[in-house]
Amino acid sequence: MCKSNGDGHPHHDHEHRHPNGHGEEERATRVRVDRAVLDKNDRLADYNRGWLGGRGVLALNLVSSPGAGKTTLLERTVRDLAAEFPVGVVEGDQETDADARRIRAAGCRAVQLNTGVGCHLDAAMVARGLEELDPAPGSVVFIENVGNLVCPALFDLGERAKVVVCSVPEGDDKPLKYPHMFRAGRVVLLNKTDLLPHVPFDPDRFLDGVRRVNPSLRVIPLSALRGDGLAEWYGWVREQAARRQPAGV
Repeated sequence: MCKSNGDGHPHHDHEHRHPNGHGEEERATRVRVDRAVLDKNDRLADYNRGWLGGRGVLALNLVSSPGAGKTTLLERTVRDLAAEFPVGVVEGDQETDADARRIRAAGCRAVQLNTGVGCHLDAAMVARGLEELDPAPGSVVFIENVGNLVCPALFDLGERAKVVVCSVPEGDDKPLKYPHMFRAGRVVLLNKTDLLPHVPFDPDRFLDGVRRVNPSLRVIPLSALRGDGLAEWYGWVREQAARRQPAGV
């Protein structure tokens, strides 16, 4: 399992099998440690939820495989929605601040969080990022998680919803191969639909996989590059923003 070490940076704990009969005991210990890590994260996520709610801030956690187009989507979203409400971004990557610089150039504040070898953001990292970002009351904060469809499904950050971003070049089998992420998500954005004529992707197979894993999951096909489907995505964001708790309540 991917989990956090003592300094807030997650790492992988790999199971080791031994012929001396200690394997079961070690597995039981690992499960207890993993559960403790998740419990601690959940408590911190609840703190983040209260912190955000007290300011009337909507937080959305964008998760995807690497290269699905989250940053390009956020650049476009920031430019198109920033006139309606304050927008901020918490950027998660293993290294560099390249994406945060792109988001700032698009016209909003952004904080970069680097996880090193870690494969996801956790609630403690996001708490620090939110304090640095200091979003205005009534803001929408997008959390761009590290590119990974496995570990981020397990870690609550205090967000309103996980937004799963998939892309046509990745293939149409992702919902069945990574079911935990699709069960954790509230909406799926199927990005890069402008490439459908050029790659072997079956939209019906993708949608069938989503329905089999999570029948209530909403799917929005779009192209962040060309602009197709963005109106529906923006409408969904507005719906979530309208449900924000007023600041100070």
